[in-house]
Amino acid sequence: MMACPRRRVLLQGSGLAALLLRERDSVFRSAGLSVRFRHHSTKTAPQLPGMEYQDAVCTLNTLQTNAGALEQVRRERNQPQQQLQAMRSFLERAGLTVEQLDHLNIIHVTGTKGKGSTCAFTEQILRSYGFRTGFYSSPHLVQVRERIRINGQPISKDLFSKYFWQVYGPLDETKGDQGGSMPAYFRFLTILAFHVFLQEKVDVALVEVGIGGAFDCTNVIRKPWVCGVSSLGIDHTQILGDTIEKIAWQKGGIFKLGVPAFTVRQPEDAMAVLRDRATEIGCPLWVCPELDTYQTDSGPLSLGLAGRHQRSNASLALQLSHTWLQKRCGPGGTFTDPENRSRSQAPSFHLSPIMVKGLANTEWPGRTQTLKHGTVTYFLDGAHTMRSMQACVEWFRETAARHERSGSGPAARVLLFNATGERDSAAMLKLLQPCQFDFAVFCPNITEAIASCNADQQNFNVSVENMLTRCLDNERSWHLHNNRGEDNATSLFIGDRLSLVPEKMADTLVFPCILSALQWVTQGRDPVLTGPQNTVLPVKPSITAKAAPLCEAAEIHVLVTGSLHLVGGVLKHLDLESAK
Repeated sequence: MMACPRRRVLLQGSGLAALLLRERDSVFRSAGLSVRFRHHSTKTAPQLPGMEYQDAVCTLNTLQTNAGALEQVRRERNQPQQQLQAMRSFLERAGLTVEQLDHLNIIHVTGTKGKGSTCAFTEQILRSYGFRTGFYSSPHLVQVRERIRINGQPISKDLFSKYFWQVYGPLDETKGDQGGSMPAYFRFLTILAFHVFLQEKVDVALVEVGIGGAFDCTNVIRKPWVCGVSSLGIDHTQILGDTIEKIAWQKGGIFKLGVPAFTVRQPEDAMAVLRDRATEIGCPLWVCPELDTYQTDSGPLSLGLAGRHQRSNASLALQLSHTWLQKRCGPGGTFTDPENRSRSQAPSFHLSPIMVKGLANTEWPGRTQTLKHGTVTYFLDGAHTMRSMQACVEWFRETAARHERSGSGPAARVLLFNATGERDSAAMLKLLQPCQFDFAVFCPNITEAIASCNADQQNFNVSVENMLTRCLDNERSWHLHNNRGEDNATSLFIGDRLSLVPEKMADTLVFPCILSALQWVTQGRDPVLTGPQNTVLPVKPSITAKAAPLCEAAEIHVLVTGSLHLVGGVLKHLDLESAK
């Protein structure tokens, strides 16, 4: 078993981010605080009480891919059969076969944005009918076990640990056989999810694609009952391609011969590719109708997930669940083709009260989620593409305005933003300009500067130096969008005020972690953030003075967006139940 000793992260190099870390460490040491991050030893250590789950997660984290491994994955994308054969080999070494997966009654969903929400709607509908559901999604927000759900709930820590070692053990024991290796992080979790669903005997398994479709490791699935494609856009271009047509080709790779598939309305170029892929594979493909065309006995539909963009996700979920129910419960257990198949438009139908209730009761944390803590309201949305950010802006402006109309007085608006990977954060920040924020705050996806051993949000793929450098870039982009330049910026780049570089950067504030950013933004008005479990980090008087508008406002509205990992780090501090 493996414990997780905490250790300092030492950065190499003399770049700005390294200087930032040294300056920040000095500030905290002077206040009697140590700075530790969530990195853990991979060496075997004596077992500590209550560490069984953390042991499993620490061991899982050793499978995270570094930059070199990611580049290898990109190169291997040109050999799809080799990729899928490797996945089948991992399955067999773990004691599973693709034939066993055929019995999971899978609904397989891909897309650029909305695939998780679509699965959440679908899962809630089928669970409302009384079926035992499994749901595999990514990424997790607070704890990795969120990725594998049974009947809508993350599997327990005990179950995660039990099943983890059942899968990890055989793979580890055979990794030296015939040049074998351990599967990477996401592949392992996919195998683990299949194992859990088989052992827990679910009636239906909803499987969300990781990246793309054709070459994604979930595409080892041979016989799904129905497939879905949510809204397509530009993302993961280094892996999937840099045009909507290339991305649509990848997404259409989950289509299977004779298996019905549904898609929301797509850009015409993407739609043409999806149709060609469906014809090539022999897959019947239909476009979902508008949500308001479905008939109900109870008036307009109410959705548990906020935002107009969720309406197309809900329509896709209705088609997926209806098709699955037809096959499971219909005459002869077969799917009945829509009458207007020739036009490729799926018909709407009369919704049962159970379907209506399922849509209304759907919950999916971190996506258009609102949390109110006294006079502080948090608007959480993990939007990280241009299209999803546009939808986020529309949702926030509408929802925040509604809260302000019914509020106790003037509200200060704060943006808390971070973006990771290859995403164009400058373009996303430009989309956020119309929200009229009083402050813009940026921080890395580091939950807290002083951390207990919690490996769930550990990330070996990105260095602390890279994260902080990206934050500085985001702050500069915000200044430029506001036509203020770097000298006269009034927006805030999170943190303690540190003399990092030339004097012209004096107005730049850099908080080292999510907790310190939240504490500054809320100014002690959220008791959850000032509780005994959190250390209140020191702030210089000059920085306290800048927060006067936050102290004077009747309410504070905080939009957290740009990264699901950022949203997860925020929820870890705001939703204490989710971190247990």
